[in-house]
Amino acid sequence: MGPFGIPVPNEITIVTGGILAGNGVLNPWTVYLLILAGLLVAATTGYWAGNLFARRIALRFGSSRALHKAEKLFGQYGNIVIGFGYAIPVVRYAVPVFAGISGVPFKKFAALSYTGALIWTSVFFAAGQMFGERIIRMLAAADLQSLGLVFAAIVLPGVLIGLRYKGRRFGCGA
Repeated sequence: MGPFGIPVPNEITIVTGGILAGNGVLNPWTVYLLILAGLLVAATTGYWAGNLFARRIALRFGSSRALHKAEKLFGQYGNIVIGFGYAIPVVRYAVPVFAGISGVPFKKFAALSYTGALIWTSVFFAAGQMFGERIIRMLAAADLQSLGLVFAAIVLPGVLIGLRYKGRRFGCGA
């Protein structure tokens, strides 16, 4: 759902699917296969979007230098990034596009990306099935106000630092 603009982290979706399957609410095979299929469709769509559209746009507007640099980076680190990119939020959405832009052959992309997706989803789905009851108890016992304060204490400084950096970078701030 994430690559298509629905702001729900994939980890939460996969663990929730595992919890529901583990509790017998949903069929585990159906849920897992739908989760995996959704992720594979998103990765494949990103790859082809990068391959078909972004590459043409980059070449049309003369940014072949940036395209060459992306191809060089993917030549050096692409296999690792494509294979393990699912473990990193946001990166998992960008990697397929850059793989497509860089001209990585689809068979290579699919072999690495789909294997990474299979492993990554299996781990989170299994965690949801095995630890679902514990996760539900922890969430039920959690004090949401305290969690909100902890979240704010972690996120707010990052946002302020980011805004300050952005202001300096563009000559807008002190």
